[in-house]
Amino acid sequence: MRLVVGGVPEHFNWPFHVLAERGLPAGIDFEWRDFPGGSGAMASALNAGELDVALMLTEGAVAAIAKAGRFRVVSLYTQSPLVWGIHVPAASSLRAVADVRRGRYAISRRGSGSHLMAAVHARAQGWSEPLELVEVGDLDGAVDALGGGRAEVFFWEKSMTQPLVDAGRFRRVGEFAAPWPAFVACATLGVLERGAASVRSLLDAALAAAADVVADPGSAAAIARRYSLAPEEAAAWLARTRWAARVGVADELEPVARALADLGLVAPGFDAATAVARLG
Repeated sequence: MRLVVGGVPEHFNWPFHVLAERGLPAGIDFEWRDFPGGSGAMASALNAGELDVALMLTEGAVAAIAKAGRFRVVSLYTQSPLVWGIHVPAASSLRAVADVRRGRYAISRRGSGSHLMAAVHARAQGWSEPLELVEVGDLDGAVDALGGGRAEVFFWEKSMTQPLVDAGRFRRVGEFAAPWPAFVACATLGVLERGAASVRSLLDAALAAAADVVADPGSAAAIARRYSLAPEEAAAWLARTRWAARVGVADELEPVARALADLGLVAPGFDAATAVARLG
């Protein structure tokens, strides 16, 4: 069964490219599609039947499923949390994390990780006023928005924005580690009915490829070349990233559902278990 798989064009998904480039195991067939717009764009594609499987930010996946998403979380993809950089324009008067509460926040789209994590961070800081949001589509849109004065604050994974910091386009005023695993694998209800075994075989192979990436001393250099990162940044990212050891989900989504409910982004009492499907 051929599966259409989506993910952000970032280093977390390197294992899928390794898997494809070294030759797929028998019985596994997939087509990869990049989604620069992030989890919100992937949720739309899953709901429209344009994707079978997606590697999504955990909070974005749960929020989208809670809004009648026609897909389910089938496995953790990474075990480690995402480290978000809190960015402002290089010349901004905003100098510290405490200052960004008065800025306009660039987000890829409502319900995306850049939106949800900004809201989770604001709640963690004890800020009660609503954030002012500017939808920008993707990382390139955020560069334009912060450079053009349409927004002043932007949350994005810190390694992918490091080149923009180094180039003097962004300034990072802080970091925020998500309080749960960064990425999950999701599959549509339709493909779960037709080919759950194929989804499991693909994810088993991808996680095996991830283990090979960690063990390969050449991985950091390859990741740096592929994603335009400094070799030392790629090595530091690889050292702090842990992919899931096996396919499946335990109770890792419960704190996500609670946090989203506290923010009013899912219904009170939303049961995280309803966002999960078991692959057997």
